[in-house]
Amino acid sequence: MANWTKPPIREIINEFHTNAQDGLTESQASAQLTAFGPNEFEEKKKESIWSKIWRQMRDVTTLILLIAAGVSMFLAFTEASGDFAEPIVIIAIIIINIVIGIRQESSAERSLEALKSMNTQTCIVIRGGVKQPIDARGLVPGDIIVLEAGDMISADARIIESSGLKTDESVLTGESTPVEKDENAQVKDNAQIGDRTNMVFSGCLVTNGRATAVVVATGMQTEMGKIAALLNDTKQQRTPLQLRLNKLGKNMSLIAIAAGIFVFLTGILLHGDSIMEMLLTGVSLAVAAVPETLPVIVTITLAFGVQQMVKKHAIIRRIPAVETLGSASVICSDKTGTLTQNQMTVKKLWMADGVPVDAQDEFSDEEMKLLRLFSLANNAVIEQTEDGEKIIGDPTESSIIRLLQDKGITTDDLEEKYPRVYELPFDSERKLMTTVNKMPDGRYVVITKGAFDTIPVDSFTDCDSAQAVHDEFARKALRVMAAAYKYYDKLPEDMSAAELECNLKFAGLIGMIDPPREESKIAVEEAKKAGIRTVMITGDHVVTASAIAREIGILGENDKAITGEDLDEMSQEYLIAHVQEYSVYARVSPEDKIRIVKAWQANGKVVAMTGDGVNDAPALKAADVGVAMGITGTDVAKNAADMVITDDNFATIVDAVSEGRRVYDNIKKTIYFLLSCNISEILIMIVAVALGWGAPVVAIQLLLINIVADGIPGFSLSREKADDDIMLRPPVSKKASIFANGLGLKIAVMSVIFTITALIGFYIGRFVPIGGMVPSYEAGQTMAFVILGYSSVVHIFNVRSTKSIFKIGFLSNKPLFISASLSFAIVTLFALIPPLATVFYLIPLSPLHWLIMILLSLVPLFGIEIYKAFKRFH
Repeated sequence: MANWTKPPIREIINEFHTNAQDGLTESQASAQLTAFGPNEFEEKKKESIWSKIWRQMRDVTTLILLIAAGVSMFLAFTEASGDFAEPIVIIAIIIINIVIGIRQESSAERSLEALKSMNTQTCIVIRGGVKQPIDARGLVPGDIIVLEAGDMISADARIIESSGLKTDESVLTGESTPVEKDENAQVKDNAQIGDRTNMVFSGCLVTNGRATAVVVATGMQTEMGKIAALLNDTKQQRTPLQLRLNKLGKNMSLIAIAAGIFVFLTGILLHGDSIMEMLLTGVSLAVAAVPETLPVIVTITLAFGVQQMVKKHAIIRRIPAVETLGSASVICSDKTGTLTQNQMTVKKLWMADGVPVDAQDEFSDEEMKLLRLFSLANNAVIEQTEDGEKIIGDPTESSIIRLLQDKGITTDDLEEKYPRVYELPFDSERKLMTTVNKMPDGRYVVITKGAFDTIPVDSFTDCDSAQAVHDEFARKALRVMAAAYKYYDKLPEDMSAAELECNLKFAGLIGMIDPPREESKIAVEEAKKAGIRTVMITGDHVVTASAIAREIGILGENDKAITGEDLDEMSQEYLIAHVQEYSVYARVSPEDKIRIVKAWQANGKVVAMTGDGVNDAPALKAADVGVAMGITGTDVAKNAADMVITDDNFATIVDAVSEGRRVYDNIKKTIYFLLSCNISEILIMIVAVALGWGAPVVAIQLLLINIVADGIPGFSLSREKADDDIMLRPPVSKKASIFANGLGLKIAVMSVIFTITALIGFYIGRFVPIGGMVPSYEAGQTMAFVILGYSSVVHIFNVRSTKSIFKIGFLSNKPLFISASLSFAIVTLFALIPPLATVFYLIPLSPLHWLIMILLSLVPLFGIEIYKAFKRFH
């Protein structure tokens, strides 16, 4: 039976061969347990640490370094010198990169465990005519369960009978208002979870009333189980940055392989070099091609972004999400608590025969009387907590008490003056609540509140006016409640609903809503300027959702709103083609949310998805960036998300986007910085070997340059401030290359400059007698090493900004200036101190050599400054 909401309850009871009074027998329950399995969630097998290490080692750039380490180790064993420093350094770099890679991807997946913990409890069941508590894992379809206020529901069940039953289904629907249940409700075939009012669901809480129900689904067959299955089946998306860096690594590896083959064949065939010598050169090329410090610098840049986001109320659980958020082009946001205040607030009050007034206006005596009536027929209470007063109760009732306090009246004063002597609690049949209160003059007032169309009034002074006001409130997405009253001179003997809830006088209406956050409209507008589309996905009704979305700027004139029911009728292909038409999705299921996310992704968009409930977890995992709410968010949602917003505020997400863009900019600067040097190292090897000059630098010298001259200053690029226009640019396309917007050309130009200056230095040292020194191969290598090292450090000041370094100042990023100075010092010391110089095959040079090296190293800085000046004036 696919749809448990439609058949009569008798048919469902017969389907499971159970009995509404006695339940299943123990033997029937045992047979059902064998057939359906325990009431728990299946868990996907986790990847072992060895599997993760093996996957990291299969990365192309890692393989290149492994081959280089192997060749270097072989040569160290076969050569007389037995120099193992080079292979040890390469292997150490490989290990560091593997550790970093595993740490980045090992954001512990605890979503399913959190779901399982929600399903681990006891429940009251009737078996063999005996009411008894059992472990919820032993619950089976056909069991008759007994529910009371405060119970956690352990399985999906169809209600047999109930009284005043309300359940909190926020973990499934995202909406905090308790749902009224009615075993006799007529439910549509394609009704979403929030509208299946004749059923209760696993993981939800009974907030009011009592019920008995027949279990129809357990474990993975429940609505909560379906979410567990979605979490198992939904793969974590690779971030745009990960995809781009992976492609970059492959391209650099291909360049290394091609350059290695060219140099190897050129050296042997044209110049008669030995195989061993060319193998050494091949190792040097491999080292030159791989930017060893890039993974570390990227991680540090992302980590610094994490620290900055904490200051802005955002906690990053998965480090690459920092950059991904900066590329976001669509933010799918929940409504309640994220765009709104998650606090029902009275907005309008209308007294019969009067005019609607705003809640913040000063009330007349008659309007205060109406407010007192609503407050007396109210069960919200004020509790004293460590943080002060807190109103506990139904959100709509709490909003009335909050307004009463704002008007200077306390509930204690009201109850003392009008003590309650009797109550007819709300139930699903009457859909009314009635209280009897004693008045100061000794009379009694009966107050009934409920929906406008259920209030049993004797007559309206002006029925049309009341209906018009009600409809006006509803159009503004206000939740409308009506009140009526009558007086007794003495307490009636008959306290039945038939007696108390008749011949009432209509008092008026009150309208309330969960209002938008003041900063939401500003944040949505800021996101729009940044080229980011905001979409509302909510479990609330479409009228309410549309009104809020229109007020804060999400729903424009040409945008559409759609319900989950209508979405179910759409094919995924149609949704992909038309997803950009819709800005509001209401009453949607967890599966719908994933469909929406994937439809945007199919259009090439980078999607950030917000949520707080269990129902949001699969979509949070499927999105490029999952954003969970820190205050209202469930553990399941937080564990599935990449980022947690500690203040549940949409504006914080937009702030985090700005930080993400800064991080991405700085990573691009890092790539510009590192690849300019790495590609030039490849080029000087190719050109020098092709000309028969020999290798200008060896592997261990390149490692020192890549780690000291590139790595140390590169770490401080993470602290570069954002450009002023960072939130006025469109987001970076998911398909955009890492070299987009001219970065590839900049790298090519700088690589050529580095190559020319290093080759000039190598040529002078090897072939030109200056400074009283005889030219030598070692002198040429020393000059090439120092020039490459110095010019790399100088280049860090080029990449910091499109503005002149003389304008932004060398000291505007003090950590970078200090690290650059340290790198200069280390390169200089390695070239000057004999024991260190010997290890790295360097020799002492004359002052004239040093002057030439310094001048050649400054060429990139002044060359780029001239280019920047040219760009400013053209």
